[in-house]
Amino acid sequence: QVQLVESGGGLVQAGGSLRLSCAASGRTFSSYAMGWFRQAPGKEREFVAAISWSGGSTYLADSVKGRFTISRDNAKNTVYLQMNSLKPEDTAVYYCAGARGPYYSGGSEGMDYWGQGTQVTVSS
Repeated sequence: QVQLVESGGGLVQAGGSLRLSCAASGRTFSSYAMGWFRQAPGKEREFVAAISWSGGSTYLADSVKGRFTISRDNAKNTVYLQMNSLKPEDTAVYYCAGARGPYYSGGSEGMDYWGQGTQVTVSS
């Protein structure tokens, strides 16, 4: 089993930055890909970013490219989401997810583990 705990959410003005962290425990962290998803009120959960087991491959949703960066520190069992130039439409609960295997396969179907979520609110 894998336990994921997110932190770093909060309230920020448009144009500001936040860094989300997700600490993992349980299964060997460097053996699986990690991702970030988000869900805004009244909307379906959507993919934000993912990173392979080594950090060598990263994937970003078009809506966040150029503004968000995903990274991981396998020594600390932690994955990060650096969010810059935040917009009100980025407001959502952000979830950290652990994949079944070492590479992200697309969508949320390949994610076996989920954190409890952290709220990000961007004011205009």
